[in-house]
Amino acid sequence: MKPKLVRGTRDFSSEVVNKRNYIFSTLRKVFTKYGFNPLETPAMEELSTLTGKYGDEGDQLLFKILNNGDYLAKADTDALANKDSKGLTASISQRALRYDLTVPFARYVVLNQNNISFPFKRYQIQPVWRADKPQKGRYREFYQCDVDVIGSDSLLYEAELCQIYDEAFAQLNLGVVIRLNNRKILDGLAQYAGYPELFAKITVAIDKLDKIGWDGVEQELSRMGIDQAGFEKVKQVINAPNIATLKTLFEGIEIGLKGIEELETVLEFLEGYNFSNQLKVDFALARGLSYYTGCIYEVEVDTSIESQKNIKMGSIGGGGRYADLTGIFGLKDMSGVGVSFGAARIYDVMEELNLFDTVEFNTSKVLFLAMDKDALKYGFKALQKVRAAGISSTIYPKAWKFQKLMKYADKVKVPYVIIIGDKEMESGQLGFKNMQTGEQQALSIEDIIKILS
Repeated sequence: MKPKLVRGTRDFSSEVVNKRNYIFSTLRKVFTKYGFNPLETPAMEELSTLTGKYGDEGDQLLFKILNNGDYLAKADTDALANKDSKGLTASISQRALRYDLTVPFARYVVLNQNNISFPFKRYQIQPVWRADKPQKGRYREFYQCDVDVIGSDSLLYEAELCQIYDEAFAQLNLGVVIRLNNRKILDGLAQYAGYPELFAKITVAIDKLDKIGWDGVEQELSRMGIDQAGFEKVKQVINAPNIATLKTLFEGIEIGLKGIEELETVLEFLEGYNFSNQLKVDFALARGLSYYTGCIYEVEVDTSIESQKNIKMGSIGGGGRYADLTGIFGLKDMSGVGVSFGAARIYDVMEELNLFDTVEFNTSKVLFLAMDKDALKYGFKALQKVRAAGISSTIYPKAWKFQKLMKYADKVKVPYVIIIGDKEMESGQLGFKNMQTGEQQALSIEDIIKILS
């Protein structure tokens, strides 16, 4: 059988894992600095837990898991005969792989509400799965890095999440634009256009603006029954040059004005904070997920920076306020807000920009190379001294020709090698070579340990 990967998934070499762990550890430090604690949830959730939380399109991207054993034994025979896949699913699948980390977090909060002190701040770094069409920057299995606070409706947390985005990407040396909007403004937009009942559908269409352009959005709105006048009003709101203009448009539209008020409050909290990146209020930002009810975020690579101008990548982060996500599980009035970092896309962008080149990874610092069997035994004993000093080190497991040993050292990109042969064993002065500069010295193992420490 010819081995192959499932489309939309990837293997990760040691080099790649080290780079990804650098991203994760950077984010953990920022999350911890802002008072968030770690949480993990299972890869699988009840299908009913996930269904209906991501909109119709999101539901179609859930990876369903077939029931154990003979999954057709209790299948809906009518649905099976009629090839009704939607009707059949409920009888053959009770579980699914998690689509994101937010809904499982809400489920966790409800189950553990008596043991949690609110507001509850958590971060979570785990893989999620989506039955999406694989393409550049879009995978079927990928890590999300989420940071959420639940149990408070204070807009202070919206401001704090802006700061977390800013600081995290600054530490990764990646320039970004943090886009900010409010779902209540989109609700106001639907009312202003004259189609309040189509709010959810209009939001989904606007969410595709960067992919299908205004012509595509107009076609989608037309199919919903929205006329040209309604479409022009949608454009008018989205293209409003500032908050003051939007206030004028939304005169008498309570929900839209409430969204503007919330945006202004967040910006007031951020007064005096010195951003390393751009924060941009963007009325075109929609976020298609149906559980968002307040402020929403999206982060993109800042292509106005000369070194990043050729980067072509979608959003690398996003999130928002959800007023009552836990309510669907029976816990009412538990407001929360959170954002996610798209680790896979962040990795791809950093790789393209060579941002990992300046990072020192915690891999083996030194490699022992032995010229014969006696040198291998000598080297193994010397290796114990290096490791006892807390220095990451390894040894090539057999004596080999010098050229081949050095070729191996180059391939594994170890910064230093220790070369041991007859002369080195006699004198106790080992060959210590810097693989970057090519400089080689004869030193005792004690002196080598001092240098490596």
